[in-house]
Amino acid sequence: MKLISWNIQWARGIDARAMGDFEVLCLQEVGANYPAPGLAGSAGENQFEQFAQLLPDFTAVPIAGVDVIAADGGRRCFGNMVLSRYPVLRVLRHQLPWPVDPDVISMPRTLLEVTLDTPLGPLRVMNTHLEYYSLIQRKAQVEAIRRCHEETCQRAAGEMAADRRGSPYHAFPHASKTILTGDFNLRQDDPLHARLQAPFTGRDGQAAPHVPRLVDAWTHLHGARPHPITAGLYDREQWPEAFTCDFIFASEDLLHEVRGLAVDGHTQASDHQPLLLELG
Repeated sequence: MKLISWNIQWARGIDARAMGDFEVLCLQEVGANYPAPGLAGSAGENQFEQFAQLLPDFTAVPIAGVDVIAADGGRRCFGNMVLSRYPVLRVLRHQLPWPVDPDVISMPRTLLEVTLDTPLGPLRVMNTHLEYYSLIQRKAQVEAIRRCHEETCQRAAGEMAADRRGSPYHAFPHASKTILTGDFNLRQDDPLHARLQAPFTGRDGQAAPHVPRLVDAWTHLHGARPHPITAGLYDREQWPEAFTCDFIFASEDLLHEVRGLAVDGHTQASDHQPLLLELG
């Protein structure tokens, strides 16, 4: 199984058909009806629809953190997207916290959670893009992601009341095996990077059973070896200093399936570099 995660900078110069072979594609910064100068280089095209059309054999799952009225009366959207070749069992769209931080500009942020029916069994993929300007908001968003992971793992571990009649209460499998990916707008040495990987504890302060912690897949594979650069590798006008802020985390119960993680350092289609995770 191959998964690509990429902040595509609203698809400037991107053609999904040229991205190679993959089963799951996680995109950040997908826009619709945002012509320049709102998004530089954009003609206002609906990129959510374009990616779905380019990959007709995939199920396209969009989420818009920003969904506002445009001058023409239509909708103007900006968010993330998951496209999966595997059946999508369940979709959860989480609005991440947006606490007031009056000193900086910011936008609403989201976590897109999809449960896929894969050869490895039910697998949860969470795709996100955290706030860039506000540390207050980024901290709150990290805690919300941890809560989402914990709650779903607890559902997966226990016997839950279930409805099998095909109603909205119909029960689909919950998965503890998880991939968390996206543009986190934080560096590897940021305390929030460590917080995302912290163990989960119960009310008694003991380790929470059945809630595997999230582990940086690069560190799992390569130890202390520095992460490859994922932002500003070529766009030095916007990013005078190149750095890493795009990560893929895997839950502990999935680590034995992690085979490789690579960063494409050649493409210049975005100000971020795509990541390729291989499982199984």
